Amino acid sequence: MTSKRQIKLGLVPMGAGGPSKHNTWLDPEIPADASVNIDWFIEIAKQAEAAKFDLIFIVDSQFITPHSPPHYLNRLEPLTLLSALATHTKHLGLVGTLTTSYNEPYNVARRLASLDLISHGRAGWNLVTSGDAGTARNYNREDHYDYDTRYGRALEHVEVSKGLWKSYHDGAFPRDRSTGQFLDPSKLQPLNHKGQYFRVDGPLNIERSAQGEPVLFQAGDSDQGRDFGARVAEGIFTHAASLESGQAFYKDIKSRAAAYGRQPDEIVILPGAEIVVGDTDAEARDLERHYHFADQSFDQALAEFGRSFGWHDFRQYDLDAPFPVGALEYARNSFFTRSKQLTELAVARGYTLRQMIEHIREPHPGAFVGSAETVAREIIRWFDAEAFDGLNVRLGHPANFRRFTDEVIPILQARGYFRTDYEATTLRGNLGLRIPTNA
Repeated sequence: MTSKRQIKLGLVPMGAGGPSKHNTWLDPEIPADASVNIDWFIEIAKQAEAAKFDLIFIVDSQFITPHSPPHYLNRLEPLTLLSALATHTKHLGLVGTLTTSYNEPYNVARRLASLDLISHGRAGWNLVTSGDAGTARNYNREDHYDYDTRYGRALEHVEVSKGLWKSYHDGAFPRDRSTGQFLDPSKLQPLNHKGQYFRVDGPLNIERSAQGEPVLFQAGDSDQGRDFGARVAEGIFTHAASLESGQAFYKDIKSRAAAYGRQPDEIVILPGAEIVVGDTDAEARDLERHYHFADQSFDQALAEFGRSFGWHDFRQYDLDAPFPVGALEYARNSFFTRSKQLTELAVARGYTLRQMIEHIREPHPGAFVGSAETVAREIIRWFDAEAFDGLNVRLGHPANFRRFTDEVIPILQARGYFRTDYEATTLRGNLGLRIPTNA
């Protein structure tokens, strides 16, 4: 029997190692230059497609320090990378991160529309407002935009981009050699947008793809972020620490979407997941703990801790003094929601800075760790409980990813929860999303 709803799967590759994974590149199965190695990305994209994943998701940011994780220090630009992957895959969705804070709508719309045509309708945009405040100084600004401005720009940016993607109505290019007519000018539509943040005349000089427009994804857990996602996004990347928190987030986003006149199935919610598979549950837990401590040292964790606080340097403080609550001020225009949660936790528990870092480093047993049977059963349990529509599987150690695709996915397929073949050739088609009208 097949489940009415089907689990969706995304793959998140972090190359040489992302946040809290500084030492992943020491795994001999990962090329030391994985984050800039196109052959490695092609290989894992093909693995994901063979396993019938919905998409591959390329994260991005544009500000680094020497303490950034290896993948952040040296990596390929998302849309350039995804365009290369498009020529080596046929069904896998191609989702990349682009900031609305430091890009112009016309350029973003054109680049994404190009990827959408190159891939025959498989492009997706993870739209972010940039949490790293230091990005401003890479784009000719002294200070990062405040929260209200970031989300105001983001909302208008999406409005303009979607308007530009409607520049050509269907059938705008007859390309009729017998009459010599290439364009039907009646089906060309300028935008003439004049808003608070952008002025864009249009039209865009590229036609729509087989899926109409790129799929819009968003990640943000602040109240503004959730509201923004519920208003414009078609996919939500998030984090679920427990089944109950996943259910609460799922219900909140779908309820907010309904308040904007949207249907709940117009949004696919995909929390990130660290999946570890072993021969037994006990072996998998041992592997999880081993990976956790091997992939990042205390000193690396301390240096990276400042990222949420605008890359404030916490190494300057006495590790055994009370947690420096004043550092929260540095997070005002950065990842403030996360920083506030960490600060409140430290105060509530009376942590010193050392204890806070040790708390961060302490393994928190993941939900999807165990034998293949245990992992599959838990994924189905969360899915049936509406804690998510699918998972964004973080690619850490290749051997473990192979066990997921080779052992867990066949169980999900046998129980009717995951496809045995693609339903469509477009990302929208595989995610069950409608094609936007072109009016």
